[in-house]
Amino acid sequence: MAKPTMTEQPAQKKSNLFYQTNSRRPRLDRAEGVYLWDVSGKRYIDASSGPMVSNIGHSNPRVLAAMKKQMDKAAFGYRLHFENDAAEDLATLAASLMPEGMERIFFVSGGSEAIESCLKLARQYAYVSGQQDRWKVISLFPSYHGSTLGALSVTGMTQFVEPFKQMIKPMPKIPAATCYLDHDELSHQERGLRYAENLRNEIIKQGPESVLAFIMEPVGGASTGALVSPDSWYPRVREICDEFGVLLITDEVMTGAGRTGRFLATEHWGLRPDIIGMAKGFAAGYAPLGAMAADNKIVDAVINSGGFAHGYTYAGNPLACAAGLAVLTELLEQKLIANAERQGDKLKARLTALMDRYPFIGDVRGKGLLLAFELVADRKSMEPLPAELNAFTVLVEEAYQRGLIIYSRRTRGGEVGDHFMVCPPLIVTDEQIDEIIELLVASLDALATKLGLSTE
Repeated sequence: MAKPTMTEQPAQKKSNLFYQTNSRRPRLDRAEGVYLWDVSGKRYIDASSGPMVSNIGHSNPRVLAAMKKQMDKAAFGYRLHFENDAAEDLATLAASLMPEGMERIFFVSGGSEAIESCLKLARQYAYVSGQQDRWKVISLFPSYHGSTLGALSVTGMTQFVEPFKQMIKPMPKIPAATCYLDHDELSHQERGLRYAENLRNEIIKQGPESVLAFIMEPVGGASTGALVSPDSWYPRVREICDEFGVLLITDEVMTGAGRTGRFLATEHWGLRPDIIGMAKGFAAGYAPLGAMAADNKIVDAVINSGGFAHGYTYAGNPLACAAGLAVLTELLEQKLIANAERQGDKLKARLTALMDRYPFIGDVRGKGLLLAFELVADRKSMEPLPAELNAFTVLVEEAYQRGLIIYSRRTRGGEVGDHFMVCPPLIVTDEQIDEIIELLVASLDALATKLGLSTE
């Protein structure tokens, strides 16, 4: 049988797996650094780090060696039966990277589990501290916090939530600070304060005695395409939470572990939350792992009142924690957080320059290597492209055929709009940024031709 060429794909066998759709992709062969290869030998540059996961790149030899060392000792040990060095060492390192007074770490296997844990810890804290009437968690629209039912209740994306509305208790939402869409006479910082006041108004509307927490992504993820609120928004949100005794939960599942140029995205604004959820880059795809960090007084109150009524089979799994410890060590020793800021500035400038060539790019935004650009029908009005064009899938496919992996979502609540995440691993070099832009330009040209969009 002839070996497949670079452009041929082997015939795919019937698969018993199912995910979101029936679409198929080539079979993965190997991955290294910022690249992946399928079984035909075709190379892809991972310009989205998967779903913004592979922060330190693929197949890092030091991480693999640490995992092998742990596997040779024990791959699993249940947390109710044994403590293990990997979990303890990772918790110590993670605690050292958290804001002061947030030194208690709880391990999970992914982002949805991390957010579920944050919500349940917040509720149990209120329950044991005589605030049983507090249960409402205010969140943003659009937003995404996970696929489990609790996380869906605070998620603001219509297509993900609608089928399950009867199974969950939907929580109050306020508008995300989409200032780039506003047409008014306010300054950017004035808009930030106006958006923050929506939180105060909603707390009063719901009844302050019933509001448990406010949850937000410090920089928007796939739901808003790396949306960054005005600097004024962040401290005002903290002030409002303090005014009403509302806990502030930050979803750092995507933003954490250096992605935005700080270990936690909230560091850009000196913002101290009460509870933090992390995953994705925390173990960078080497093992399913996430974490919750919480204010010491919250954890102490819950533990001293009978314990946290929550847990997962794989919480603190030694193999996953060994991977996470090696990933964070690599992140720090190789100074990849600083590289994310440095290379992110370069990549953002290159993406912004594309606006001169493509009038249908309406906005470029983000921090560090959490970046996105949004397509529009008219840059002045920011009217989105017609939904039936499916630009958010067409561009991804054009890029994929050229060996460029980017990530897309509907921008405005999941129903209309088209944005694309360009978030390569934190190890990305100048030459690899050049490659990403070259392939993206070819893909945008093909998109313009296919959809009849004007250029230059």
